[in-house]
Amino acid sequence: MKFHPAAQIISWCILVVVLQKLTLTPLLMTASLILLTALTLSKHKLFQLIRRTRWVMFSLLIIYSYTTPGQPILESLGMFSPSREGSMDGVLQLTRLLSALAALAILLDRLDRPQLIAGLYTLFAPIQWLGLSRERLAVRLALTLHYAEVAMLRRTDTWQDSLRSLFEPHGESTKHIELPISRFSLRDVLLMTIALIMLCVALR
Repeated sequence: MKFHPAAQIISWCILVVVLQKLTLTPLLMTASLILLTALTLSKHKLFQLIRRTRWVMFSLLIIYSYTTPGQPILESLGMFSPSREGSMDGVLQLTRLLSALAALAILLDRLDRPQLIAGLYTLFAPIQWLGLSRERLAVRLALTLHYAEVAMLRRTDTWQDSLRSLFEPHGESTKHIELPISRFSLRDVLLMTIALIMLCVALR
C-alpha cells in the first residue's frame, strides 16, 4: 500500500513528537515495535543511520549522565561519577532518538529521493503565501541531498581532505529535475488522522 510522500513525512514528524511525550513503559513498548519493524524492513538503512550518529548518541548519554544532579553511580569517585538519575534520563533520550532513527530508516527506504523531494515540495505550499518560491526551495534541497550523498560516498584519508572536497567543483552538467506529484487519497487522510489521534492522546 502506497501512501502520499507528504503524508508519510507528516506522520514521521508526529511520531517524533509523540515519542518525546511517552513515559517509560509506553516508550519501551513503542520503541521495541519500531526497532523490530526497522530491523525487518530497513536493516541496512537503520545501521547506516546509527553509524553516522553514533558519536551524537554517545555524547547525549555522557552529557545527561554528568550534568543531571543525583546519586553517584560510583560513590568512590564522588562528584566525578555519573549520576543514576542522569544515566536513566540519558538512556530514555537515547531510546527516543533510536526510535526516531528507526522510523526514519523505514521512511527513507519507502521513499526514493524524487519522492522525498516531492513530499517536501507539497508541504512547502504555505510558503507561497509569503511570496517565496517552493520550486526553488525544492531544487536547492535536491541539490543539497545529491552533493551530501556524493561527499559521503567519496573516500578520503583525512578530515582535511574531506573538507577540501566540499569546495571542489563537481563538473556536472545541468540536469532536469522531475517530481512525482500526486493527489492525497482517502488512505492518506486515514494515516494522518491516526497520527493526529496518537498525538492528541500523548499530549493529554
